[in-house]
Amino acid sequence: MRKGMPDLLEDAERNITPQLRSLLAHLWQEWQYLDSQMDQISDAMEAVAESDAACRRLRKIPGIGPLVSTATIAAIGNGAAFQRGRDFAAWLGLVPKQHSTGGKAKLLGITKRGNRYLRKLFVHGARAVLLRVKYDTGGFGQWVHRLAARAPRNKVIVAIANKLARIAWVVLSSGNEYQHPPLAAVA
Repeated sequence: MRKGMPDLLEDAERNITPQLRSLLAHLWQEWQYLDSQMDQISDAMEAVAESDAACRRLRKIPGIGPLVSTATIAAIGNGAAFQRGRDFAAWLGLVPKQHSTGGKAKLLGITKRGNRYLRKLFVHGARAVLLRVKYDTGGFGQWVHRLAARAPRNKVIVAIANKLARIAWVVLSSGNEYQHPPLAAVA
């Protein structure tokens, strides 16, 4: 539609009423304005993510881009509020609910507690990792391949999001760079 709209508005041979042509022209201008606004906001978000050292470290993690990194920094800062990565993942709601009785533990779906927006961003990042992982032969890629072979797609996505959240916490709390695990580290 983006490619065909200028031709549609310019072509006088089309069987379009003047009112419809005027309405389409107005909507086309509004669409172009919104596109330019989104580009400006994306550029500003990119600049913020590039200017902050913690965001740059987070962006080296697969599936974490400028939006996820800035949102994570805004939500938890350096991660000092959590003792370990699992606590951060639990705060996001990316861990299974537990219902235990009589010594028998039953794991249910994810808790969905905590920051809904950040959880959604991590899940979308995990979707991107799952799409891209077929090209990854390192340790993380092998872990995802093994997981995808034995679990349903949505469970795999949530498990990847959980792992990404834990990795993000470690990167923030330690101040170290993310290091992609090599193939030998898995064996």
